[in-house]
Amino acid sequence: MDANPNVYIVGAGPGDPELLTVKAARLLKEADVIVYDRLVSKKILELVPSGTTQIFAGKAARDHYMPQDEINQLLVTLARSGQIVVRLKGGDPFIFGRGSEEALVLAQNGVPFEIVPGITASAGCGSYAGIPLTHRGMATGVRFVTGHCRDGAHLDLNWESLADPDTTLVIYMGLINVGKIRDELIKAGLPGNTPAGAIERGTTDKQRTILTNLKDLPASIEQAELRAPSLLIVGRVVELAQKLSWHIPALDTSSKT
Repeated sequence: MDANPNVYIVGAGPGDPELLTVKAARLLKEADVIVYDRLVSKKILELVPSGTTQIFAGKAARDHYMPQDEINQLLVTLARSGQIVVRLKGGDPFIFGRGSEEALVLAQNGVPFEIVPGITASAGCGSYAGIPLTHRGMATGVRFVTGHCRDGAHLDLNWESLADPDTTLVIYMGLINVGKIRDELIKAGLPGNTPAGAIERGTTDKQRTILTNLKDLPASIEQAELRAPSLLIVGRVVELAQKLSWHIPALDTSSKT
């Protein structure tokens, strides 16, 4: 766009404020208004100057504090008032962050905008848990999928394609449907003893990681009482966490049989 942006759609990263990009940190100090999501950590919000207006637009699965249509209109309204707006999202705004939906609305209304990428949860949480998403001899690729659907919709993924033992599978928002995910992957041919892990509040000082296998993943999550936000990782690379974990030790709940 030719005009200077009124709205910056900014990825805040997975939680640790030191993982903010230099550009994101600068924009937090320059903005007139911050419209932020539930997944933006308190420590990141503490970096915002005291005189900056902060608007909470948090959303959780099946619990929307502010509906998406209202968020879209809010961004347009704020931008047209002449204010510099930062739309702050956890992770990266273009990876299951609905940043593209908001950008489309801005474009349709002639509002100049800019996208500022952030470290996505898969990269940040995986690294802090000691789980590389790819590793020579273990994984030749990685797939990102969502484990949550629109209200009332069934989780209908291409399970045969996802059940690839040579690919790491990263599942965002998967806690609600973890039982179905486990069942469908095993039904599609992925062995039940495939290493699997779940990471709660990754990259923060409250991070919790469990290491298990695909078959036991739902029971392990229930036993550990993991809550959102959590990320699921399935694949051979998960077993490397036993040697590479460095942030907060993981709990190994894998079955020995």
